[in-house]
Amino acid sequence: MAEIQKDKRAWAWVPLLYFTQGLPYVIVVTVSVIMYKKLGISNADIGLYTSWLYLPWVLKPLWSPFVDLKSTKRNWFLVMQLLISIALLGVGLTLPTNIFFITTLACFWMAAFASATNDIASDGYYMIGLTEKKQSFFVGIRSTFYRLAMVTGEGLIVILAGFLENHYGDNAKAWSVTMTATAFLMLALTVSNFFATPKYESSANITLEKPKGFLEVFVSFFKKPNIGIALAFILTYRLGESQLVKMAAPFLLDPLEKGGLGYSTEQLGTIFGTVGVIMLSVGGILGGILISRDGLKKWMLPMILSLNVPNILYAILAITKTTSIVAVTTTVVFEKFGYGFGFAAFLMYLIYIAEGKSKTSHYAIATGFMALGMMLPGMLSGFMQEWLGYSGFFVWVVIAALPALLLLPFLKYPADYGKKGNSDD
Repeated sequence: MAEIQKDKRAWAWVPLLYFTQGLPYVIVVTVSVIMYKKLGISNADIGLYTSWLYLPWVLKPLWSPFVDLKSTKRNWFLVMQLLISIALLGVGLTLPTNIFFITTLACFWMAAFASATNDIASDGYYMIGLTEKKQSFFVGIRSTFYRLAMVTGEGLIVILAGFLENHYGDNAKAWSVTMTATAFLMLALTVSNFFATPKYESSANITLEKPKGFLEVFVSFFKKPNIGIALAFILTYRLGESQLVKMAAPFLLDPLEKGGLGYSTEQLGTIFGTVGVIMLSVGGILGGILISRDGLKKWMLPMILSLNVPNILYAILAITKTTSIVAVTTTVVFEKFGYGFGFAAFLMYLIYIAEGKSKTSHYAIATGFMALGMMLPGMLSGFMQEWLGYSGFFVWVVIAALPALLLLPFLKYPADYGKKGNSDD
């Protein structure tokens, strides 16, 4: 493919494609938790079943080769986006029924698998459709529009649901209308991507590779030096945060008599979807700048601490039962900023782990373990909260930072890894 053909209409399709990538993820992983809480599902069930929805992102590396071997990336992501629209419509239409929990979970499962596959195809298309120079240029743009999708999901869509709850006086109807509207938004994005994305590939040019090659690549990942310590670190890096993100919304929404803070859906959407996402982005950008300036070693410990220390504020809120909007917003600001800042070191470490001949495949495997590190603790979070109460639960979340801190001295990586101009990076 001639280079001149690349970069076509990039300003039209890159922002649109990555907004479309971010929206279903935030709906499946975050908005589903808020919806189920407002529909009376227990915290134990919310933690267990919504954490299972991470599974497609855990297993994504296993079927990513099929996206390369069959059809074009453009066909893949258009079909997956259409599937997500249908799945979200299924959520909206079945919410008023008596078996809504089973039917909506099934629809969210379909949306999750389609969303994970859409990620693979969209990222692949990004690499095919842009020259290396433009790929670097658009990294910030794609990240910005992914974050805008988070603001839309955690913010605008949740605020809409809160408004409709007040309007109808019926949470099931309110969320039914909200999820149906979200399905049509997803459909509109799919149609827009159909017209915006140029056809760079031809199915006839795709060549099949031997399955053995993929197996060798997969096995070679587990032969890396000190891989056992590395995987233990990846799985425990977000041990506390993975539980907190599942129970933070239920904590704010639960009434005072249940240990919560009694916030409304609209208030939650405003705090999480605006200030929360902005601080998450600021933390991530600052983290990236500092690692680029000084290397990973200098910032690894401060970033692990920044991810976990703000969780103490949630414990203080739960123990004191402070309902002040200033205190709650401050807590969310510090927690989201700390998460974004701390996550920068984690991503850089994953890139280091993936270094070598099969960098792309090994990075996919590493991110699969990263998703597993969110999924498994998240599944237990609701049971832990119901057992310990909110105050005990958030104290436990703070203690859960210890395994990653204890593993830190055993990690091996170049001190200046990630530093701008470093030959290893």
